[in-house]
Amino acid sequence: MIKPEEFTDVTYVVEEDTYAVVTINRPDRMNSFRARTVDELIYAFKHAWADRRVAAVILTGAGERAFCAGGDVKERAETGSYGPGEWGMFEVERLHRIIRDIPKPVIAAVNGVAVGGGHVLHVICDLSIASETARFGQAGPRVGSFDAGFGSTYLARVVGEKRARQIWFLLDLYDAQTAERWNLVNDVVPPAELLDKAREYARTIASYSPTALKFLKHSFNADTEHIAGISNIAFDGLDMFVHTDEGMEGAKAFAEKRPPDFAPYR
Repeated sequence: MIKPEEFTDVTYVVEEDTYAVVTINRPDRMNSFRARTVDELIYAFKHAWADRRVAAVILTGAGERAFCAGGDVKERAETGSYGPGEWGMFEVERLHRIIRDIPKPVIAAVNGVAVGGGHVLHVICDLSIASETARFGQAGPRVGSFDAGFGSTYLARVVGEKRARQIWFLLDLYDAQTAERWNLVNDVVPPAELLDKAREYARTIASYSPTALKFLKHSFNADTEHIAGISNIAFDGLDMFVHTDEGMEGAKAFAEKRPPDFAPYR
């Protein structure tokens, strides 16, 4: 088990004996995640789950440029994988599950770009607050990846089918005001006020019955729990796809700073 003091990619702090702040700490890589990052995030949420002081969890990214840019495509292009994980696996699906299953509200404080897998992370959090400088969007089909589980099916529950398909099929970036209009985020605030607003949410949550909140979260999740089965199939398929020539073309093109050529695979 990785302890918070051993984290290299994530920081974990309990503030005011009330809430945990989990920060993806890879600003040089736009807070993209490798296997180690995902392992540390899982353990951070486990610590928050077990800690009786913690009433809510704030998830954010280091720096001002990015909340999370998704999987580390550069690492995948260079090594063919997302690097070594604790168990030899890339467990992003397990991370999705623990964010949903932890019986405490999770607040995404989106401080910059939330793209690809980073977009999925904020979508599956219970609440999202965006900096005015935040940008949202998908990148999967551009880099030879996809999330056909919570990242698409649950997204459609949040923004509606047409908007979800627009996000995944056009791969545009959307500003924070558009995200709020589409119900992707709950609040938009100036950058300097982002964490203060997230802390305000967490303190409010901490004043309420933890048992009531736990049952409410489980109740909200129950309506979309069937997506977990779809997610299992999707991630199994993705694991095979990313090792194909087509799957690697997007990552190689990203690393080589050129447009991908998917024409041979149509």
